[in-house]
Order: sequence, then structure tokens, then C-alpha cells
Amino acid sequence: MELEKSPYTSKLWEKNYDDHIEPDMEIKEKSLADTLRDSVKNYPDSLCYEFMGATATYKEFEKNVISFANFLIKNGMKKGDTIAINLPNSPQFLVALYGAFYAGCVVSGVNFLLTANELIYQLSDANAKAILTMDSFYEENVRKALLSGKTKIEIVITTNISDMMELSPIKKVLGKLLKKIPTGEVEPIEGLKYFEFTEILEQYPNDKDPKVKLDPKKDLAFLQYTGGTTGPPKGAMLTHYNEWANINQVTEWWKIDVGYGKDIFISGFPFFHLAGMFMNLGAIAYAGMQLLIANPRDTNHMVKLIKKWKPDIMVNVPTLYLMLIDNPKFKELDLSSIRVYISGAAPFPPESIKKFEDIVGKHKLLEVYGMTEGSPIVTMNSYIGERILGTVGLPVSNTLIKVVNVENKEKAVPLGEPGEIAIKGPQIFQGYWNKPNETENALREGWFFSGDVGIMDDEGYLKIVDRTKDMIIVSGYKVFSVEVDNKMAKHPAVDLASAIGIPDPDRPGSEKVKLYIKLKQGYKPSEEIKKDIMKFAQENLAKYKVPESIVLVEEIPLTTVGKIDKKALRAQEE
Repeated sequence: MELEKSPYTSKLWEKNYDDHIEPDMEIKEKSLADTLRDSVKNYPDSLCYEFMGATATYKEFEKNVISFANFLIKNGMKKGDTIAINLPNSPQFLVALYGAFYAGCVVSGVNFLLTANELIYQLSDANAKAILTMDSFYEENVRKALLSGKTKIEIVITTNISDMMELSPIKKVLGKLLKKIPTGEVEPIEGLKYFEFTEILEQYPNDKDPKVKLDPKKDLAFLQYTGGTTGPPKGAMLTHYNEWANINQVTEWWKIDVGYGKDIFISGFPFFHLAGMFMNLGAIAYAGMQLLIANPRDTNHMVKLIKKWKPDIMVNVPTLYLMLIDNPKFKELDLSSIRVYISGAAPFPPESIKKFEDIVGKHKLLEVYGMTEGSPIVTMNSYIGERILGTVGLPVSNTLIKVVNVENKEKAVPLGEPGEIAIKGPQIFQGYWNKPNETENALREGWFFSGDVGIMDDEGYLKIVDRTKDMIIVSGYKVFSVEVDNKMAKHPAVDLASAIGIPDPDRPGSEKVKLYIKLKQGYKPSEEIKKDIMKFAQENLAKYKVPESIVLVEEIPLTTVGKIDKKALRAQEE
């Protein structure tokens, strides 16, 4: 079946769109810098964020943004130069992000859990000229990376987490002395220029917007590094228009309810992950308020914020939602203000969704699907209409999807059969930075081949089955590891399950299924439990999908956003 003659060309999903959705809408060009300028113009006195008691209006926030932009320009950062931001979610991140956009610079968000060697790789690969980091991160890893001499960093900006918190000077000093506020020594390296974040805001003019001219379709906003499932991470090139188009696509999905200048957003996604960054970009474009969460695992803090501020929209990865409902204080909250809970970045098992909605209300959880290369949103379940549990919904406006043969990408597979998901739309990235071969492999004639395995039904709903890299080949049969995980998670003793493939020494080119299990609280590891879990697998999985071995572990590795890290499990196996 040729790609061009496939059933997907009919856009069969459009018949299930909510009535208010325009399938192909006009998206005018706009930079992310201009989204903030418009929010300041239209809603100057709306609150932009809350962080540990501190708030700022859009008018106040932009003054800091302009100071930071002028600092970058005065210190030699030119349009197109890259600044790395190595911070948790905080006002400093927001100021630097939009300050970079106002100065015409490109932003590369840096996971603050990276080792020195991983930092060296990203900073050098991105050609970053400046880095903004916490003083504690600088002391721990950043200085080591910069001492290597392998990066092109010229400017180092440091800040402390308390710099923009609502604390008296005495409390800040005491907090640092008592180790309640993380702090680190900033020992300079000869030849690099050092600045403190608070001094930049005090010393550089905040009344003269530099107004660097941007071409939204050509100028990059981000070099966003992907997780590196195989090989080192790749920098996805995302333009201002990619992100602005995606904001429009999502806005179209729920435009009947967008509260410009009023909506309050809360999320545990870190800004260095594009899911967290996108929520941030959307909140700024809506002139919404963000409740900034530096530590998403502190669910008690999140509960306090919900109780005080009564947010409208929550965005999280499934594991964080499940952590919230395990907190008794969350169950006692009045959650009536939250109209939608958006879930993405990992599968949310239908049984867990039902458990979650028993607490927060029916038809409240909205699953989405996306990836860094898609800016990130590609599909969403209906905002008003039926949400099909176990699927990630329908392609958003202006988006085409085809499911193609994993081995032969020129062939589309019939509806209802698994294959690799290919995507086309204005949100699709421009390619991988300095990696022409990887770009050529992933992008063909505007189609992005995602590496995700999915199934589209005859109503246009998409179900994610696995990553192509996580598929396990057992004697020629394809085993989708996520299917095994979800089935095994139904066993009453299982908290988390993760299947990986290991080489079969008796059959070259074939693999065996190995299953890692984290038990629920109250269950102790034993041979008896292992036998019971194996029996459950034999009763619920096809013979070739049944694990060859089961390992009971205290923890299953998770990524920084709470997804099961199969790459780490495979590395551990090797």
C-alpha cells in the first residue's frame, strides 16, 4: 500500500472533531517574543507567576526580561547565539528565556541532573556562548564541565534559588547557613566572564526593549535536546513559528474555554523538558499565571498551592498524577476549579485513569501525544466529545498522520495494524542540529518518522503501542514492551513493570523478554510472589510474550519527568 494511496489521506479523524474545531486554520506568523509583548500590552496587571510566595505582574516581569535582553546584547551575544539555561522551574528561568527571545538568542534548556561529561557534550554540541546556572549546580558539575576547555562558553551567570523568593535578607542568610536553601561556591575560571543574576536586573536598563527583528519561520527559538534512546542526545531545531503554530493548534482544541489574562496553570513538568516548556509558552501567550514548581515530587507543596490559588489547568506526567492521588491531602481538596488535567510524555493505563477520575471527576483527564520534534503536541483526546481510554486521541488541526511499515517506511499499514507513526504539520521541527544523516533519516518530504509504534482505528483515534527501539523481537514475532508492562501492572502485587529484550544465545538475532517488577507497599520479594506473577503472565499473554525471567527490584529507574527509563534498564543489563 503506497503512502500516497493510504486510508490516512482521507483525514478520517476529522469526523470526530468537536464542533468548534476548524480542521485547517490560518496561523499567522508571530515570534515568541511578541507573544509576551502582546500579553503585557493587553493584560499588564495580570499575575505572571507565583514562586515560593513571590509574584509578579506581566508589566513587572517584562521589565526584568528587558534588563536581561540588554545584558546579553551589551555583552556580545548576537542574534542566533545560544544560551544554555540550567535551572529548575523558577522566575529566573522565565526571565532568561524571554530575555533571550527579546535579544534574538536561541535557548537550550539543560537538565540539571546531567553529569559533567553530559554537560560538556550538550554545551559543546549546541555551541552555547553563555550559561545561566544555580550556584549549587555550578559548584557540583558545571565548573568541571567548563574547566574541560571543550565548550565555547564565554559568559557564566549564576543565581541562587532564593534570589527571587519572597524572603527577608535575614531569612535568606539563615536558610543558606542552615542548609535549607541549597547554595554553592562560585569559583571563577580564568578567561570567562562572570555575572550574578540579581546584579544584571539591577544594573541593566529595563525601559528600552531592544526589539531585535525576528523571522518566526526561519529563526530558531530552541535547540531542544532529545533523550538519546540510541546514541548521544540530538538537538532538535525548533523555530518561533513551530511553537507559535502548536500553541494555536492546542488553543483551537479548547478555544471555547480559554481564559485570557485569567487562567492559572500548575505543572510538575520541568522547563528543560519540552512538555513543561510548552505549557509555559502557552501560559505566557494566554497571559495566564503559572504556579512554578521547583520540586514536583513535593506533592504537599503542590497541594498547598492548589488550595490557595485554585488553578484552572494542570499538566503532568502520569506518575506524578498517581503520586498526587497517593497523598491523602490531595483527596481532601476542593478541585472544582480545575477544568482539565492534561497528561502526556508516557502512557496512562486505563485502570489508573479510572482511579484518578474517581477522585478528580469524570471527563477531566485529557491525554495528549507528542514529542520534542513535534513542538510537542501532535494528537489530543476530545475536549468536549468522547475520550477513548487507551488512546491518545485525534491529530490536532493542520496535522496529518500516517502509520507506516517499520521496515519499509514507503508502505502504509492498514488501519488497525501497528506501524511507525509519521507526522506532517506546521509544528514539525527543522531537523537535528549538526546531524545531517539523522535529519535525513527522520525527515522526508516534510514527514517526520517518529520512532513510535502506533495503531490508528477506523475512527481516526491513535493508540501508542511502543517505541521502535523498545520492541522485542522473539523468533521473528514483534513483542511490544509497553503492552507487556500494562498487562503485568494489573497483577495486585505489582506497582511498576518494565519489559526489555535480552539476546537469546540459542537463536542469533532473536531476543527473550525479561521483566523487571517493583512491588507495591506491603508485598515482600519472594520466590512465591515471582511464581504467582509468572503464572499471571502465562494466563494473560501470548506464549511468545511471556517473560523468560522476572527480576524483583526495589526501584525501577525513571527519567526526570517520571517515565520508565528502559534505556537505563538495558544499560544495566549490558
